[in-house]
Parts: sequence; structure tokens; C-alpha cells
Amino acid sequence: MNFYDYLFRITKLKLKGKGIYPDELNNMEIPMIRDPEMLEQLLSTIRNFVKNELVPLEHEVEESNAIPERIVEQMKELGLFGLTIPEEYGGLGITMEEEILVAMELGRTSAAFRSLIGTNNGIGSSGIVIDGTEEQKQKYLPRYATGEIIGSFCLTEPDSGSDAASLKTSAVKDGDYYILNGTKRFITNAPRATTFTVMARTNPDIKGASGISAFLVEANTPGLSLGKIDKKMGQHGSYTCDVIFDNCKVHKDQLIGGVEGIGFKTAMRVLDKGRLHIAGYSVGMAERMLEDALNYAVERKQFGQPIASFQLIQGMLADSKAEIYAAKCMVLDAARLRDEGKNVTTESSCAKMFATEMCGRVADRCLQIHGGAGYISEYSIERFYRDVRLFRLYEGTTQIQQIIIAREMIKQATA
Repeated sequence: MNFYDYLFRITKLKLKGKGIYPDELNNMEIPMIRDPEMLEQLLSTIRNFVKNELVPLEHEVEESNAIPERIVEQMKELGLFGLTIPEEYGGLGITMEEEILVAMELGRTSAAFRSLIGTNNGIGSSGIVIDGTEEQKQKYLPRYATGEIIGSFCLTEPDSGSDAASLKTSAVKDGDYYILNGTKRFITNAPRATTFTVMARTNPDIKGASGISAFLVEANTPGLSLGKIDKKMGQHGSYTCDVIFDNCKVHKDQLIGGVEGIGFKTAMRVLDKGRLHIAGYSVGMAERMLEDALNYAVERKQFGQPIASFQLIQGMLADSKAEIYAAKCMVLDAARLRDEGKNVTTESSCAKMFATEMCGRVADRCLQIHGGAGYISEYSIERFYRDVRLFRLYEGTTQIQQIIIAREMIKQATA
């Protein structure tokens, strides 16, 4: 599906919802999405979906720890599972900058909703998009784009988190197959996933990154099993669990790119993109928290006046607004650089580090503005405060981003 088809479809859906379905719509000409007006139409559709469909369900998802299936089907119908999949494989093929703008809109509601579609648009499919063979792309990408299958990304292990290059999961060549053994931990969407992008060591003699290869393993492969679903501090409705490989037999055609030893490079390129996405998403969620806090401060009265009139409250509001603006500028700049084909390893890490730390500070201020009410689950800030804590941990902790940034600086200075 290309952008033309997508906008044609969502226009019909919006009119149909209003009881309007003119025949002449079938002959309507819609300009390219890169046109600012058409980009705004895409964002407006997602914005309305978030406001009218997702926000009202936030409490239900938090309590039930599940996303209603009707919402999943609506996401499929809107093409949200294939936003970043290239057009030639049935997706929308949005640019990195456009993806950031979409992430900011999705950030204005419960994290579980974005998490559901996030792996198909990010780490669950990017390995194939970046380094997959044409056969692998043809087989899987169109199905990711429609939401028929869900992808997941298996890098972290019990003994290798931040030190990802030390992973122990092995892949031993046996004729036309590889035998995988090992355990992956904290794997997002694993209970829902149909495929897993798995990093495993194909050369035991090489202890570092160059001994690692990437495989696409289907969930029904014998020898693959799942651990119990993790009970998390936040992000309820989004599932993670262990993925266990016990003599899991994978055909050589499932080796991503058909080449051994490039898996870690694939993973790092996937994470460069994913970090920008998380940064943009953090901006969106910070905007939602600040909006809620501002509304509360205007309505809540103490000492005979709205608490928004007190300078200490104003200071927290202003600091949050300024930091959100700074993060937004940073991540959009980095996204544009990536769209220009430039290496953005440093910029991705800068954006991820600053935006996620900013989001945590905004969450703290917004809860403080709510006072004791912010500690009660009736207010969304109580949930957001827990949800955003994860942003500083996954896809590389803040400390790992600092190491990456400094390493790239030193590399440039000594080149």
C-alpha cells in the first residue's frame, strides 16, 4: 500500500463514519503524502484515533492488562502496523521525520497501544528491512504491514544486557540448519509474536560482536518456548517474557542477509533508528502529561485561587515546556539527518538520552503539581509516572547512551 492508497482509504473511512460515502470519491485525486497538507491529514487521522478511541480506554487497559481486539482490528484497518514498511512491500514507507511526528501523536495515550504496533514498525521488522535478502523481505514484510503477523526482537539475555556483544545464545551449523540454544530476556510482544529476530553467536571462537549473526525464527519452530509473562511496574497491556531456545532447528534461509557475522551490526543499526523513535515518543508523552497538569493547575483552587497562579507551579510548568521544546527540536533534527542518509549514531543517542531523561523530569513535576491526587490511580499521571520510567532503560540505558556519545566523539577526535 502506498501513501496515495492509504489516504484514499482513511478519507473513505472518515466519511463513512459520518454517513457520507460519495461515488465521486473513487475518482478523487490525492497528492503525495510528502506534501505538508497531506502529512497533516495523516497526523490528524492518528490524532483523532488516539483522542476518540484510545484515550477513553486507558483505564480499562491498565486494569485488564489487555488491549481490546476491536482496537487491534482498527489499527490494522488504519495501516498502523505498516507505517514504516517500504511501499513496495505493502507498507506506507514513511520517512524518519514523519515517523517521529507519528510517534509524538501516539505518545499522547497509554504506552501499551504504541508497544503493540511498535515492533512491527521498528525493531521487529527493521532487521529485515535493513539487511534481509529479497526473499526474506517478500515473505515477511507484507504480512508485517497488514498486522497479520507480529515481529519481536531478541537481543537481551539474563547475563548480557547493556553488554550485548557478550551474548551467549549459540547457533551451531548442522548441514542446512542451525541449532539454537539460549535464553532471551524482557522480549517485548513475545507472547503475541509470530517471528523473532534473534541474535546468536555462530562463531564461538570470536567472543565479541563479529561472531554474532541474526536469524528470523518463527514462533512455531520446534524447540522455541516462552517463559511466563513478566509482571512489570508499568506499561500494563504490553507484554514481555523470556524466549527460550532448546535445540531449536532453524533453516539457513532464516539467516538474515544470508551472511554470518553481521548480526551485531544489524542490531546496532536497528537500535539507532529505534532510539530516535523512542525519543519522539517520549516527547509526545511529555506533552500529554504537561497538558493534563496544566488543566489541573488551572482548575484546582487553594488559598482562594487556582494553583496555576502561584509562581512555584508556574516554574514547573515553564521548565517542562522548555525541555519538551528542546527535545522536540533535537529529535526532529536527528531524524532529518538520517533521512539525508547521514550517520546518526551520535545524534540518535543524544536524542534518546535527552528526551527520555526529560520525560522523566516532566513526569515528576506533573505529579508534584497534582499533589496527593497525582498518587491516586484516578488521575492519568499516576500511570504515566510508572510507564515513562522504562524509557530510560530499554534500547540502551542512559548510561549506555553516554558511553556511545563519548566513544563517537573520541573516535572523531583521533581519526
